[in-house]
Amino acid sequence: MSGHSKWATIKHKKGAQDKARGKLFAKLIRQVEVAAREGGGDMTSNATLRSMYQKARDASVPTDTIDRAVKRGTGELEGVRYEPVSYEGYAPSGVAVIVECLTDNRNRTGADVRNIFTKNGGSTAEPGAVSWQFERKGVVILPRSLAEDELMLVALDSGAEDLEDQGDAWQLTCRPTGLIGLRAALEEAGMAIDSAEVTMMATTVVPLQNEGDARRVLRLIDLLEEHDDVQNVYANFDIPDAIIAEEAEELAG
Repeated sequence: MSGHSKWATIKHKKGAQDKARGKLFAKLIRQVEVAAREGGGDMTSNATLRSMYQKARDASVPTDTIDRAVKRGTGELEGVRYEPVSYEGYAPSGVAVIVECLTDNRNRTGADVRNIFTKNGGSTAEPGAVSWQFERKGVVILPRSLAEDELMLVALDSGAEDLEDQGDAWQLTCRPTGLIGLRAALEEAGMAIDSAEVTMMATTVVPLQNEGDARRVLRLIDLLEEHDDVQNVYANFDIPDAIIAEEAEELAG
């Protein structure tokens, strides 16, 4: 069985090679800008900025582009002022969804998000209605080719809480505050990292055994993620590997 984290990983790998790359860059730059505005431009004292900076570099965003985003955040350069806002709701089949946005117009973004939900078989909910089904965690994705014993040895000594076999990748989880240290330890050990970020992981899941149900949920998630103001979408669906593989082939095609 495969959850939202695996689908997100697949999309991340495919998206880096297609038209989604430009949109991804824009979202990451916005995250860097907000992190700098809220915590200052010094990465030694602003852990969130340091994390966002690394996330942008992992996606191959040019360094000078990131630096300009930091300067806009600190006020050294003129720019649009974005603010964070989150929405909660349900996808088809009762799947819980959290949508994190950065926007310069809360009314516009809220209306757009509600419209996507309602036009695709879902509904929005009051704050707190679904967030209790998630917990914030640091997540590191690594190549499946790494030896489990060696990975476990480094991970457990560096604050990792769990190691999970995702089929074609390893997934490490840790406390959000431990992500930077865990990543540094893995890199120091010479281990390649596919991605490392703080995310919301579901504590309860909704199994979607029917292909039609799975497609409807993925359609809603994809439409939300395509919106310019949406930074992250978290959902607690659980889809069989066979259906995930079919959807991944269509994404690649």
